Parts: sequence; structure tokens; C-alpha cells
Amino acid sequence: MIFIQDIWEGVRDFMELGGVVLWFIFVLLSVMWTLIFERIWYYKMGLQKELDASLSIWNKRPERKSKRAHQVRDKLLSQISIRINQYLPLIKTLVALSPLFGLLGTVTGMISVFETMAITGGGDAKAMSSGVSMATIPTMAGMVTALSGVFGFTYIQGLAKKKKRLLENRLTLE
Repeated sequence: MIFIQDIWEGVRDFMELGGVVLWFIFVLLSVMWTLIFERIWYYKMGLQKELDASLSIWNKRPERKSKRAHQVRDKLLSQISIRINQYLPLIKTLVALSPLFGLLGTVTGMISVFETMAITGGGDAKAMSSGVSMATIPTMAGMVTALSGVFGFTYIQGLAKKKKRLLENRLTLE
């Protein structure tokens, strides 16, 4: 129990050093990785039922060469593609927003530094250090969030392409 309390105190102290913007970055990180894990789970577990249903519809067709058959195939591919790509634009947007939130933390930290300089006359380096940490910590957190999101997004984008190719190859036109 003491171990968990020590961890919580360390996280709380870190979040206080970074200011309010660090909490927004934390929420952004949580939402982004929840969506990434949801997509991974869907690609590994949930998508197979939909692929099987599409294949079943396609395999029940008596002919597969006509223009109508091509339209049915395109429709099946389109429906699955919509489900496969469901949260990818949102994840990509969250990755792009991460450094911007870090930059917002930098600006708010520098405002704190300038406010301290205005009050103390600029001679108290110790008083300005809290503003400097409030400027650098969110910047670092925003960049780490963005980098982790890029890796996660690249992985799920590769899975999405692989699943689409798999379905395209299995819906043969004969």
C-alpha cells in the first residue's frame, strides 16, 4: 500500500510541476491510447465476424463476373473499410494535437515566468524556476505523447491495410 501511495505522490508532484495543461495532455493521452487499444482489439477479435459475414454473402452469389457482381463486391469492401477506418482520423488528430498542447504548456509557463519577473524585478532566479519547469515539462509530455501516438497509429494503420487486403483477396471475381 505504501508503494502505491509513493507512486501517487510522485505522479501528483509531477503534475503540479507541469501545471494545468499537463492534465489536459494526460486526458488526451488516455483517450488516444484507449482508441488505439480498441482498434487493436477490434482488428484481432471483432473484425473476423464481419469478414466472415461478407465472405458468406459473396460466396452465396451464383455468378461473380457481371457488373452487378462488381458493385456488390465494391459495396462489401466499402462497408468493411468504413468499419476498419472508424477511429483512425480521430487518433491521427489526437496525435497532431499532442505537441500543440505541449506548446500551450510552454506558453503558460513562460507567462508565469514573466509574471514572476514583473513582481520581483527579474532578480530572483529561484522564483522563476517554477515557471520554467511549468514551461518545459508540458512540452516534453506533449512530445512524448505525440511520439507514442505515432508508433501506435502506425501499427494500427498497418493492421488496417492488412485486413483490407485480406478481404479484397478473398472476394475473388473469377
